Amino acid sequence: MGKNFTIHDLPKEERPRERLLNLGERALSSQELLQVILGRGVAGESVAVTAQKIIAQFGSLEKLAEASIAELSQIKGIGPAKATQIKAVFEIGRRVNSPSKELNNKEITSPQAVCSLINNKIKDYNKEHFYLISLNSRNHSVSEVSIGTINSNLVHPREVFGEAIKAKAVSVIFVHNHPSGDTEPSHEDITITKRLAEAGKIMGIDILDHIIISKKQNPYSFKENKLI
Repeated sequence: MGKNFTIHDLPKEERPRERLLNLGERALSSQELLQVILGRGVAGESVAVTAQKIIAQFGSLEKLAEASIAELSQIKGIGPAKATQIKAVFEIGRRVNSPSKELNNKEITSPQAVCSLINNKIKDYNKEHFYLISLNSRNHSVSEVSIGTINSNLVHPREVFGEAIKAKAVSVIFVHNHPSGDTEPSHEDITITKRLAEAGKIMGIDILDHIIISKKQNPYSFKENKLI
């Protein structure tokens, strides 16, 4: 049986880590960057092969960024430890690309302001993500409530207002994305919003807006369209 190829079979100057040190991170391919993140392979498989399999499995870095730890762990050579490393790297990238400007509560009054706060967190996702912006007398907080197609099983008043209560919110804004690019609300979006608005009235928490974001169209405001 032939010897398995490993990174150490490459001349030192051609190994990903050395190439990054000598040429900078932008000189590396996606596969090479993954090799640097993973560090090493597993018995019988080099890190180069593992990285190649990851790229082939998900097809693009965008889809890889969306992969869950469970999905990543299905690939040979990627256990929970390496899966969490990959997730952490993508999350750092998202946070770096998030707007640096901090908005105070009075400034969060329009869909555009909400977008400047949350757009980079949500617009490029390949699945629907539902976020809650909780506002109290002093500040605001952003929390992710659900991932997946928006429906009554995923977006339940219990989970939504549980987060709002933790933040001591007096008012909230709902935000979710449409990966299709069309920000027009679906029948399910409208139904869920009405249900949440009714729950908010009972709990004394004001629903300021529900905003749908995509990377192709301007944000859709339920308030501006008189659906709240």
